[in-house]
Amino acid sequence: MNAIVPPSPPPPHAGEAVAIAAERRWAIIVGIIIAMLVGMMIVTGLHWAAMPPSRVETVDVKTLHLNGEFIESNLGTTMVDGKVTVRLIAQQYSFIPQCIVVPAEIPVTFRGTATDAIHGFVVGRTNANTMLVPGFVATFTTTFSKTGEQLMPCHEYCGTGHEAMWGRVQVLPPDEFLAKARGGERLTCVPR
Repeated sequence: MNAIVPPSPPPPHAGEAVAIAAERRWAIIVGIIIAMLVGMMIVTGLHWAAMPPSRVETVDVKTLHLNGEFIESNLGTTMVDGKVTVRLIAQQYSFIPQCIVVPAEIPVTFRGTATDAIHGFVVGRTNANTMLVPGFVATFTTTFSKTGEQLMPCHEYCGTGHEAMWGRVQVLPPDEFLAKARGGERLTCVPR
C-alpha cells in the first residue's frame, strides 16, 4: 500500500517572507509597549498606595456643622489679609450657601467638602471645576475674568434629585466687592 503524502506547501515568496517578518517585528513592538504600560500602572499604583498625596485634608462629616471651618456661620465668601476664600458644603440636593459672591480679576480660593455623597461643581464657562468627596477638603484657586451671574450645577450624579442641585455665583467688579468685603463678615447673595 502506498500512503498518500500530502503535498508540501510551496515555499514562501520573497515578498511574503518580508511581510511575515515585518508583522512579527510589529507584534513584538506592540507587546513591549503593552508590557511597559502595564508595568507603569503597577509601579504608579504601588507608589500612590505607599505614599498618598501630601496635601490631603480630612474632616469628620459627623461633626462638620458643629465645629471647624465648615460651621454654617463660616460658609460663604470672606476676605482676610487681602485673600478671598469661599467655603461651601455640598449635600443632597443643595449647596450651602446657595449663592456665592466673588470678585472679578482677583484670585479666589475655593474650599469645600460634601456631607453625604460624592458631589462636584463647575462654575459656568470658567475653569472652576472640582469634586467634593465626603470626609475630604477640596481646595483650588481661580480668577474670574467677567462680571455677572454664573450657574454652578452639581456635575456628579448624587441621587434622584441631582438634576435640581445647582447654585449661583455672582461675580462683582473688584471695587464693588472690596467695598462689601470691608466689613469682615461672610458674603453671600442669599437673602437673610
